[in-house]
Amino acid sequence: MHRISGKSEESEMTTPALERHYEPKDFRDRIAYAFVVFLRFFADAFFARRYGHRAVVLETVAAVPGMVGGVLQHLHSLRLIEADYGRIRLLLDEAENERMHLMTFIQITEPSGLERLLIRLAQGVFFNLYFLLYMISPKTAHRVVGYLEEEAVHSYTEYLAGADNGTHANVAAPRIAIDYWKLAPDARLREVIIAVRADEIRHREVNHELADVLG
Repeated sequence: MHRISGKSEESEMTTPALERHYEPKDFRDRIAYAFVVFLRFFADAFFARRYGHRAVVLETVAAVPGMVGGVLQHLHSLRLIEADYGRIRLLLDEAENERMHLMTFIQITEPSGLERLLIRLAQGVFFNLYFLLYMISPKTAHRVVGYLEEEAVHSYTEYLAGADNGTHANVAAPRIAIDYWKLAPDARLREVIIAVRADEIRHREVNHELADVLG
């Protein structure tokens, strides 16, 4: 399977792709969407418009589902002695990609002591909840991630607008981002956001598709 990364050009970020939303079709979908709306309420309350700090905490959580899903799909393949159809590598690549998002925004935004504590708490709680959910219903687990990625795309779109209008300083891209996404040596924050948002769009599509397949 291909490596999930943000090497797309900005021209790929068409309006329909940015606004795409998967309408809940059954009870499990509605539960997944309600859970994400619940998480969004607390994210908005805690971070408001501090998108850099928000990204640091949320990308810590976002790197969990791919690893959990990859491990459980691996065990499922071994247990049933059947092919995984590329899902294991796809999910592990997603986890690594989300980790690189975190490593990038750590360079851009220095988290406070409270935010570092929140990172540890959020990751610990989310890992256990998501592991349990995946064991019970992989479809619902992937739908949750699909909706989380929809929120991520929206959040990064607002972050990009802020970088363009001066609300957020369009600082130089850190070296880790330039190397990972093969950006220009003089790339700025807006190019990083575009690359990350492209990744999140792909994660959104992949997880909604997996939810459909595993349903």
